[in-house]
Amino acid sequence: MPHIIAEPCIKTKDTSCVDACPVDCIHPTKDEPDFETSDQLFIDPDTCIDCGLCVDECPVQAIFQDEDLPDEWNNFVQLNIDYYNK
Repeated sequence: MPHIIAEPCIKTKDTSCVDACPVDCIHPTKDEPDFETSDQLFIDPDTCIDCGLCVDECPVQAIFQDEDLPDEWNNFVQLNIDYYNK
């Protein structure tokens, strides 16, 4: 998985990263029905091209390359995968 959105995104859901993404791999967007009920945004591991443009756009520094994800947030890898497997 190229990039992971972790704990700082919870309840923040700033969509600057969505606007920066050239391949539309961050969801839910403000236009999607589950935006209001979701606690955070997620990156589709099958669509992400690992460009990193979203990382700098995140105002709460919630996006990490998989190898840079802090150990205490390892569970967010599975949360991101589960979001796209529902």
